[in-house]
Amino acid sequence: MKDGLMQVAFNATALLSPLTGIGQYAHHLALGLQQVGDVNANFFYGSGWNAEVRTKPLPSVTTIKTLVHWLLPNSYGVARTLQQRQFSKGTQRTRYDIYHEPNFLAYRFDGPSAITVHDLSWIRFPEMHPVERVRAMDKYFQPGLERASLILTDSEFVKRELIDVFGVKPERIHPVLLGVEALFHPRSADETRAVLDAHGLVHGQFILAVGTLEPRKNLAVALRAFMQLPPPLRKRFPLVLVGMKGWRTSALEQQIAPLVAAGEIRQLGYLPRQDLATIIAGATTLIYPSIYEGFGLPPLEAMACGVPVITSNVSSIPEVVGDTGLMLDPQDVDGFAKGMEALLAAPDVRDAMARKALARSTQFTWASCVSQTVEAYRLVLNKS
Repeated sequence: MKDGLMQVAFNATALLSPLTGIGQYAHHLALGLQQVGDVNANFFYGSGWNAEVRTKPLPSVTTIKTLVHWLLPNSYGVARTLQQRQFSKGTQRTRYDIYHEPNFLAYRFDGPSAITVHDLSWIRFPEMHPVERVRAMDKYFQPGLERASLILTDSEFVKRELIDVFGVKPERIHPVLLGVEALFHPRSADETRAVLDAHGLVHGQFILAVGTLEPRKNLAVALRAFMQLPPPLRKRFPLVLVGMKGWRTSALEQQIAPLVAAGEIRQLGYLPRQDLATIIAGATTLIYPSIYEGFGLPPLEAMACGVPVITSNVSSIPEVVGDTGLMLDPQDVDGFAKGMEALLAAPDVRDAMARKALARSTQFTWASCVSQTVEAYRLVLNKS
């Protein structure tokens, strides 16, 4: 350590694209590290280093990434080779006590390293990912996992997955639950009106689904369940989809299109965080039938907004939701339909669920996530 400060090298490339779950994790952890008195973190952005936490790439970085993607085969492999060189230059120039890779695929580093593993979905459900991603994960993940001095996971579930699939010794794995930012809190109809009006929505009169449009989020089940609701109920409580377009969605989009035209589904795409928090707070309920999660931020964000959750009973989701939501088999279309209809008809039940969910959400904070992560760093460094 230099001057009594723990020198942390942090790969921040996950911050350089629209922030979904992993990006949010990296963002809040990076910001939190800057607040720890005896930690000095420096952030790697693919082409260089900076002491600032950024969420937008430099124009030159964007241009290079675009050219590499379109002009070269194996674009990820080429980009990774270039980034490894830049990363190594920085770690040779500055002595770091530990390197943290918050996004699965660790660079080579001569010293203690920490890696965060968010899930093993590309192994459990490879058919739900782009082929190129599965190839990259298969090639680069395990070497970094084997080199890691510390393995962090978002849940006990992912710890069990690593033990089961890779035979990792339990003592190497430290589950650290994620947090929810203060931006997500209950709001009155007056507080949500401006944002909801802009999207043609009414406070407390819509069903919400949040997540990238991709197979693992299982929006097809949400859609089929919604279509089982009586037509008057669908008109009164439209299904609102929030999230960027992902992959393998053509069939789903064909099903959505006529319902959008009929006004029964609203597709809002990717939203800024402030708008997302407001939309969630205005929802009647969140439906989240995901097939597999390493944590599941949207249910937690809904809980923090005092919105009842109807979700899956698999993977990590029970660790987050506990007994505060309605949890079902992710393929139980009838169950999701009946759950939505029952909640829409029972404001008192919704209110009771919302109170329990809000109380439970206070157990999940980014401050705790940061402090536990730094403590795990210290445990590793004390052994080295």
